[in-house]
Amino acid sequence: MKAGTLVRTARLRQGITQRELARRSRIPQPMISSIERGVQDPRYSTLERILAAVDHEVDFVPHAGGGVDRTQFIETLRLTPDERLIQGAQGTRWLKTVLSARRVS
Repeated sequence: MKAGTLVRTARLRQGITQRELARRSRIPQPMISSIERGVQDPRYSTLERILAAVDHEVDFVPHAGGGVDRTQFIETLRLTPDERLIQGAQGTRWLKTVLSARRVS
């Protein structure tokens, strides 16, 4: 859930106006409006303050695979078990080469 949606939902559950939320959180009402409309992304500390004013807290749940390129996973899954072993052995040899290399000054 986006920050603006989270703030708006928490505020409406308390049955209060943006003005009242501003008073409780000591965050200017125009800023709360901007956050709720998605115009402005609040800092974590600001979001925490706003939500604390309505007895909520920030709760992050990571989305599976967010920001992960799955291409290599899919390609690996298409390999046979023997092909995976060969690929793993090649990776091991490459890693040994890298680790044994010396930096020249």
